[in-house]
Amino acid sequence: MSAEPDPDLQLEIAYILLIDVVGYSKLLVNEQIELMQELNRIVRGAECFRAAEGAGKLIRVPTGDGMALLFFRSPEQPVQCAAEISQALKEHRHIQVRMGIHSGPVKQVTDVNDRLNVAGAGFNVAQRVVDCGDAGHILLSQHLADDLAQYRYWQPSLHDLGAWEVKHGLRLNLVNLYKEGLGNPAIPAKLKRGPRWKKGGTPVRPVRPLRRVKFALVAALLLAALAVTGSILIFFHRTSSTSGPGAGISVPEKSIAILPFDNLSDDKQNAYFTDGVQDEILTDLARVADLRVISRTSVMQYRSSATRNLRQIAKELGVAHILEGTVQRFGNQVRVSAQLIDARTDTHVWAERYDRDLADVFAIESELAKEIVSQLQAKLSPAEKAAIEERPTSDLRAYELYVRAKDLMTRAVNVRAEKNLLEAADLLNEAVTRDPMFFLGYCELASAHDQIYLGNVDHTPARLALADAAVKAALKLRPDSGEAHLALAEHLYCGFLDYDRARQEVEIARRTLPNESKVYELAGYIDRRQGRWNESVTNLRRALEIDPNNFYVLQQIARSYDFLRDFPNEIAVLDRVLTIAADDAGARLQRAAIDLEWHADVSSMHSTIEAIVTQNPALAEGLASVWLDLALCERDHASADRALAAVPAEGYGNEGFTFPRAWCSAVIARTHGNEVGARAGFTAARVEAAKFMRDQPIYGPALCVLGLIDAGLGRKEEAIGEGRRAVELLPVSKDAINGALLIEYLAVIYAWCGDKDHAIEQLAIVTDMPSSVNYGQLKLHPYWDPLRGDPRFEKIVASLAPK
Repeated sequence: MSAEPDPDLQLEIAYILLIDVVGYSKLLVNEQIELMQELNRIVRGAECFRAAEGAGKLIRVPTGDGMALLFFRSPEQPVQCAAEISQALKEHRHIQVRMGIHSGPVKQVTDVNDRLNVAGAGFNVAQRVVDCGDAGHILLSQHLADDLAQYRYWQPSLHDLGAWEVKHGLRLNLVNLYKEGLGNPAIPAKLKRGPRWKKGGTPVRPVRPLRRVKFALVAALLLAALAVTGSILIFFHRTSSTSGPGAGISVPEKSIAILPFDNLSDDKQNAYFTDGVQDEILTDLARVADLRVISRTSVMQYRSSATRNLRQIAKELGVAHILEGTVQRFGNQVRVSAQLIDARTDTHVWAERYDRDLADVFAIESELAKEIVSQLQAKLSPAEKAAIEERPTSDLRAYELYVRAKDLMTRAVNVRAEKNLLEAADLLNEAVTRDPMFFLGYCELASAHDQIYLGNVDHTPARLALADAAVKAALKLRPDSGEAHLALAEHLYCGFLDYDRARQEVEIARRTLPNESKVYELAGYIDRRQGRWNESVTNLRRALEIDPNNFYVLQQIARSYDFLRDFPNEIAVLDRVLTIAADDAGARLQRAAIDLEWHADVSSMHSTIEAIVTQNPALAEGLASVWLDLALCERDHASADRALAAVPAEGYGNEGFTFPRAWCSAVIARTHGNEVGARAGFTAARVEAAKFMRDQPIYGPALCVLGLIDAGLGRKEEAIGEGRRAVELLPVSKDAINGALLIEYLAVIYAWCGDKDHAIEQLAIVTDMPSSVNYGQLKLHPYWDPLRGDPRFEKIVASLAPK
C-alpha cells in the first residue's frame, strides 16, 4: 500500500541562529562543561533572546558543541541576537565562537528523550553555513541576507562572499556580516581552501537591497516582520566625513526634512519668530505616523541658505524631500513662503506664499503642514489632523520665549550646559506665566528642571518640586498626549530613578509620537542606568534614525563605549561627532581623553585644553574639573592652580556627585605634600558638604563625598561608614553609572584610610564591570598613590593596559 502524505507535516519558516564553540573538542571534559554553562548564561542574557522567549516564539536546541536558536517573527531577530552575544563575549575572550544564520522551513519534532527538537531543510542549510566560519565570524546565507538587506540598519554591514561548494555538493551563497566592533572581516579559511562555484566569481562587495521581492512567501514574511518591529532601523554612519547617514541607502518616499526658514524681516530680532514658524511646521508634520520627519536638532546646522546643497543635505539626512522657506514680518502682517523639493532630482514639487495678519501665523503653519501631507500622499488620521490644527498657544511672545528656550536646551550639551539650562528654565517660566494653558511650554519646562536636577546644577528638593509641578500641569492640560507621558518618563528617570515606570511611560509616548527621537533616546538612557548596555546602544541608534546629526546622542553612544572600555569603537563614534561639530569643546575633550584613559598619554588632553582655553577663555569654567584631573595626573602644580582658578564658587559636578571648590584645593595640596593646606581645604569642604547633606540626608553620592572628605581628614571610621552606606543607598542594580562610581570612590576612601585589602577588593569589583575606571586613571591619578607598589594593585592596572 502506498504511503499517504503525513497530515501533521506542518512546516513553518524559522530564522535560525547556530552557534558553535571553536576548539571545543580540544578542551578537557570539565572545561567543556564550565564553558558551555558560561556561554548559556551569556546567551540567555541577550535582550533579543529574552524577548522572543517571553513571547513564546523561540526554540532552543543544544548541538553538543553549541546551540541552535530558532526565531519566528523577523529575519532581524537572529542577527540582533548574534550581535548582542558577540558584544557580551568581548568580556569573555576565552570563549571563541562562530555563528551561522539562515531562514528556511523546519518542523518541530520530539527526540528519543521526548524533548523538543527540529528537523528540516532550513536547519540543515544553517548547519552548512556555520561550518564555513572561523572564530568571530557571523555568516549568513544569501537567502536571509537578501531579506536583511531591506533593513537600513544592517545593510552597510553585509558583505558578499560569493557562491561556494560545501558538504554533499551543496552550492551555498554566503554573506559575511561585519562592521567595526562586530564580526570577523577575514575570508574564512575553509573558503580559501575550498572550490568556488564559479571560477573568477564576484569579489567581496556590500550587499544591495533587492528592488523587488520575487516570491510572495518572502514578501509576506517581510511585511509581517516590519509590522512586528514597527520600524526599519538605521545604523549611524561611520564612514568618511564626505558621506552622511543616508549615503548609499535607499530612503523612504514619504520622508522630509524641514530646514530653518530665512528671516527676511528688517528687524533681525525676529529671528526667533522665524525659527518658531519652522519649528511649529516640523512639530505638526512629526505627528504624522505615515511620514518620516527629521528632528529639529539635525536640521538646524543647515541654517545658512547661501551654502545649502539640497541634494547633499538630503543624502546626509536620509530623506527624499526638503522643505525650505522664508518669513517676513512687518507691523501686524506676516508673509510666509515655502517650497517643497524632491531633493533626489532637484525638482520643485510645490510652492506657496501666505500673506496674513500676524495673529493668523499658527493657521498658516497648520495649512502648510496639511498641504505637505497631501503632496507626499501620506495618510492623515483624524487625531493627527486635530493635533495639527490645534494652536500651541494664544500668545506669540510666549511662543518666541519657548523657541529661544528650546534652542538653549539643544545647545546645553557643551561646557556651558549649566548656564544654558538655567536660562532656558527662566524663559519657559515666563512663557507659561504669560499663557497658563501653554501645554508644550510646561513639557519643556519640566525637562529643563529635570536636567538641572539630574546634572547636579541644582540637586535639591526645591528644584525637583518645580519639575513635578510642570509635569502635573502638562498632564492636567492633556492627560492622553504623548508629550505629557514623555515628560513624565523623563521626570521619573531624572528625579526618582524609577526606571521601570519611566520605561512604561516611554512606551505610552511612543505610540503617539512616531517621529520623536527623544523617545528612543530616553529609552537608551534608562537601559544604561539599568546596566543594559547593548540595549542602550541599540535604542540610541534608533534615535539617530530620526535625528542623524544629533551629535549629543552620538557622544552618549561614545560614552557608553567609554564605560565598556571599548576605545576603538569610541574613537569611531567621536570622529563622526567631530565631522558634525568640529568646534564643540566637549566633543574635543572627550576625544582627547581617550589617549589618557587607554594609553596613559596626557599629551593630547593637555594640548586640547590649552587650545580651547586660549581660543575662548570663557569656556575655562566649564572644563575646569577635567583640567584639574589632568593637572593632578601630570603632577603639575602650576597647571592645577590655573584649573582651580577656573572652578566656580559652587564647585563642580561629576554625574550625581557635587565636589565643593575647597575639595579641589585640598586635593591639590595633598598631592603636593602640603598637609596643612590639605587639612584646611578638607575642613572647609566638609562644611559645604554637610550643608548639602541636610537637604539630601539619604542621597548616596552626597554621603560619599562627605566620606571622601572625612578620609582626607583622617576620620577613618566615619569615612568608611559613610562610603559603605552610600553604596547601600544607591547600588549598581539601581543605577549602573552612579552605583559604579560609588564603589570606585569607596575604594579611594579605603585607600586613603590605609585599608589596602578592602580598597583593592572594591577596585577589583568595579574594574570587572562597565565603569569609569581605566588604565590611565589608575596609572597616573594621585587618588591611587596609597596603593602603588602593592602587587595586587599593579596586577589590576596591568589587566587594563592596552593589549
